[in-house]
Amino acid sequence: MEDNFKMIAKTFFGFEEILANELKALGAQDVEQGIRMVSFKGDKGFMYKANLSLRTALKVLKPIHTFRANNENALYKGISGINWSKYLNANQTFVIDATVHSDHFNHSEFVSQKCKDAIVDQFRERTGQRPSIDKAFPDLRINIHIGKDQVSVALDTSGNSLHQRGYRTATNIAPINEVLAAGILILSGWEGQSDFLDPMCGSGTFLAEAAMIACNIPANINRKEFAFEKWNDWDNDLFDQIINSLMKKVKEFHYTIKGYDKAPSAVSKAKDNIRNANLEDYISIAEDNFFDTEKNSQGKLHMVFNPPYDERLDIHMEEFYKNIGDTLKKSYPGTNAWFITANLEALKFVGLKPSRKIKLFNASLEARLVKYEMYEGSKRTKFQVADKE
Repeated sequence: MEDNFKMIAKTFFGFEEILANELKALGAQDVEQGIRMVSFKGDKGFMYKANLSLRTALKVLKPIHTFRANNENALYKGISGINWSKYLNANQTFVIDATVHSDHFNHSEFVSQKCKDAIVDQFRERTGQRPSIDKAFPDLRINIHIGKDQVSVALDTSGNSLHQRGYRTATNIAPINEVLAAGILILSGWEGQSDFLDPMCGSGTFLAEAAMIACNIPANINRKEFAFEKWNDWDNDLFDQIINSLMKKVKEFHYTIKGYDKAPSAVSKAKDNIRNANLEDYISIAEDNFFDTEKNSQGKLHMVFNPPYDERLDIHMEEFYKNIGDTLKKSYPGTNAWFITANLEALKFVGLKPSRKIKLFNASLEARLVKYEMYEGSKRTKFQVADKE
């Protein structure tokens, strides 16, 4: 049996707990939450499984060394102390991603350059040859994190951020990040237990992520490649075995997933992306204005959407958010409606009191994920108290 080793999964603020739960459900050992990250242990097969399966991870890193450095010489010496031939050949390429939170080092570019010099010099001294830098398609992606004088060196097992699932080739203005979408769906309690609607579906990200959650389809099954596929210890048979095992756990879904958008271009892009994800059997998309629609299904409806709140989108904010509240109130009884907005002022105009508010970030914008419970019958009027706050 291969030994377990420590890994770190990076995520967004507010998703630490759900990422930890995802890891535990997959079978990770020693799961510990941090800030925007969760550490855990597993073997090589689990590293493959984590990258394929995790919905709320942005990257999975494999730490290989830590040391202290408070100047450039100590940094160079610490990086030189790692035997890089274990991970890299002289004829391969690499790139360094550096993150610096330290009074001793001001620029991440400088740190990257110094670490690159240490690695290249080690190869030149030992072999007379040196690996090259390739920022676009490196054989090895190295992650350097400096906090105060603590330097952490890790191998990036993922490569490009794991939000790049591989199905979204067409996007609209301000598309929502796939990891953010998946995390919002999980926070909303979505597990595939009812009909689902995204009434402002844009390029279809919530729809695709909702279908994959409902059917237990691995989040990154459509992704073209992971960084570990270029590693010296890459095991193609093991990887295929992990995929087969995960695909055996895919389950049936017995409800509907629908998306509306009033822009024909958005509907077209969303349909392309859903086709790319091989999810057409589960999802239907129609050109429609949410404010002209009504609930057309029996039982509970789970609604999640990302209304426009960006200055690039031309809407009258007060009227738009009032229309959201009016449409939910009049046309969507028996609905749990969730949406995310970074326009915190605009929430006042919805005219309904949210039953939950969760602080998140959409890119650098502080946002709120809000929930409105729309009741059937007499409960509707009882609980729809206008938000006077």
